[in-house]
Amino acid sequence: MSPLLLFSPDAAPFFSRTIKGMLYYSAAIRRLCDHGGTFVKEQLNEIFERCDGAPSDLIPILQDIQDVLGYLPREAMTETARFLNMAETSVYGVATFYTQFQLSRPGRHRIKVCHGTACHVRGASEITKAVAAKLGIGPGETTDDFEFTVEAVACFGSCALAPVMVVNDKVYGNVTPERVVEILEDLN
Repeated sequence: MSPLLLFSPDAAPFFSRTIKGMLYYSAAIRRLCDHGGTFVKEQLNEIFERCDGAPSDLIPILQDIQDVLGYLPREAMTETARFLNMAETSVYGVATFYTQFQLSRPGRHRIKVCHGTACHVRGASEITKAVAAKLGIGPGETTDDFEFTVEAVACFGSCALAPVMVVNDKVYGNVTPERVVEILEDLN
């Protein structure tokens, strides 16, 4: 699957596709690109071609865009609104209502610290402090180099392993502040 530059004439058939009118080249779609500045035609074709343009396609489209880009850039939501012929505020409302959607670019490594009852009692706040001390960011923040994003979550359902930290979908149980440093250093 080779990336296609945004301004390539090969992209014209995709952008000229009609659903309740012409989906045309726009500044927003030209900015919808991956982190390397290229547009991946095949992936976005799949996103829009799996649906018929009905409002009920909104959540699956947003999920697919997030799977491809890692988050929902404003431009992607704008083009989704155009594609579905709905108000941008409606798309934004759905994207902000559901916690599964990220509106800002996450770091390459996602660190989630559980703050459920069992983890809280067993020192989740100390784990969060250790992460913050090591990375210089707290929950809800991403490092400037987009290497790390830290999140505080309600519960992972791994209470027997409390306190729990998840890094890139790998679960670490019985975590200590010292172990946090080791885990994070192993990522570099």
